[in-house]
Amino acid sequence: MDKATLVRTLVLFLALANQFLVTFGLNPIPGTEEAWGEIITMIITAAASAWAWFKNNYVTARGGLQKKALQAQGLIKK
Repeated sequence: MDKATLVRTLVLFLALANQFLVTFGLNPIPGTEEAWGEIITMIITAAASAWAWFKNNYVTARGGLQKKALQAQGLIKK
């Protein structure tokens, strides 16, 4: 797994964990009202989900081989 994939995955998991906490009434962002916490969490979750969805993530062995093949053809950056 490359560095960019790891970062995107971690951001997505953090956003999902934050969303889970807000759903159960635990405000994970200190100093904000409940409504602002939910709005901020929704924005973070939507952004991380969109980022992870639209970006190619080569997390499986097959995906790693695909990435190497695309790089060999000069179709993606190394």
